[in-house]
Amino acid sequence: MAWTKYQKFLALMMVFTGSINTLSTKWADKMESKNSVGEIRTFTHPFLQASAMFLGEMLCLLTFKIVYWLNRNEDNPQNTLIQGNQNFNPFILMPAAMFDLVATSTMYIGLNLTYASSFQMFRGSVIVFVALLSSVVLGRIITKKQVLGIVNVILGLAIVGITDAIYQSDEGKGRNSLITGDLLIILAQVITACQMVYEEKYVSGLNIPALQAVGWEGVFGFSVLSMLLVVFYWIPAPEHFDQNPRGTVEDFIDGLVQIGNNSLLLLAILGTIVSIAFFNFAGISVTKEMSATTRMVLDSVRTIVIWSVSIAVAWQAFHWQHLVGFAVLIFGLCAYNGLLPPLICCKRQPDEDERRIVINEPESNEDATSVAVVAP
Repeated sequence: MAWTKYQKFLALMMVFTGSINTLSTKWADKMESKNSVGEIRTFTHPFLQASAMFLGEMLCLLTFKIVYWLNRNEDNPQNTLIQGNQNFNPFILMPAAMFDLVATSTMYIGLNLTYASSFQMFRGSVIVFVALLSSVVLGRIITKKQVLGIVNVILGLAIVGITDAIYQSDEGKGRNSLITGDLLIILAQVITACQMVYEEKYVSGLNIPALQAVGWEGVFGFSVLSMLLVVFYWIPAPEHFDQNPRGTVEDFIDGLVQIGNNSLLLLAILGTIVSIAFFNFAGISVTKEMSATTRMVLDSVRTIVIWSVSIAVAWQAFHWQHLVGFAVLIFGLCAYNGLLPPLICCKRQPDEDERRIVINEPESNEDATSVAVVAP
């Protein structure tokens, strides 16, 4: 079935805003600005950037409220973005928001240490941990297709990781920095998997509109992280992570001063906030208008865009091993989500395949709530 113009628009919006989100965050990491003590320093404030991401998620709640208000006079609203249960306790989403907070902050620290393309590729490891946790917590059966997908995802990520370890960074970061960044991103995916399994176990049955759920997670995440920024302002940071003048975990005042002293840095932060909101809207709409597997394919296209732009602007050098690793990773994702022909993959197993989870890598894990929509 051919896509409508609206579906094409949603697909382009998802790829574009998703790519802008990662690229604008990395752009901010690479910029220099005068800090609170008058020194020109690189912008290294991952927790402040994470709070900006949650602010973008909060815009999803605002969008939901606007759409809901516009359809307030309809007895049975036809807009799929607001269809669902309104009688729920928002605090059911608090644990998911806390998983999101820890995972996103960890990923942003990792992004500061490695390539933007590696950041995007390593996020694909989430399917490994979701599959394992789902089998333990939810009692799901891992099918042969999923095993094939997991093996290829691990192989693809191993190729990418080894490539990062072999080649020195062209952006002034050492081999240890790249490896540490990659490992932090993988660690974040373990936490993201906990978030996704929690949402499927406790949230999916409530039939909460996805845009509203993402918005509430943004509210909780932003509120808690704002308080933590005050705490982090006074806690000494470990060696190699004390990049601000105070040598603490996070000096949000220094970060705000740097943003105020560099208009391009402000533009990058605004790009993160706005792109997160539109990316969530587009991603949820793609899932509802088309399918979750379409969303996964578009997310893979986003990885290609990020990798291509990173090479084009000389943020990293081209290594053919990255291309091989990415190809193997995509093959694994397709196998896991049942997108391969039977001759390439395994014979269809109807009983098990119907219980398959379709995984979309969350960007904030900003779209992690999609599991509650896709896989009940």
